[in-house]
Amino acid sequence: MARSNSISAAALRDNTGRTYVAVPVKSGDFEVESLLAVLVVAKASGISGIEAIVIAGETASASSIALIKSEDLGAKIYSVSDKDELISL
Repeated sequence: MARSNSISAAALRDNTGRTYVAVPVKSGDFEVESLLAVLVVAKASGISGIEAIVIAGETASASSIALIKSEDLGAKIYSVSDKDELISL
């Protein structure tokens, strides 16, 4: 997050062990939260499954979590708390 000067980010590990990272995207009225941005990056790379996703610095919307679960029902989704605790969503 520091390198991109972002206050939030998400990382996705696919079912082959590759990891993808993304930050939120904003351009005018267009906004994509980091959870969806990382899914787009991973899907563009041709993933076939999601092992886990970790979100830091923002709260994932229920609709974004539902979209991830529709992509892979077994995907584990975690959030990092202000106290650096990993919370399962």
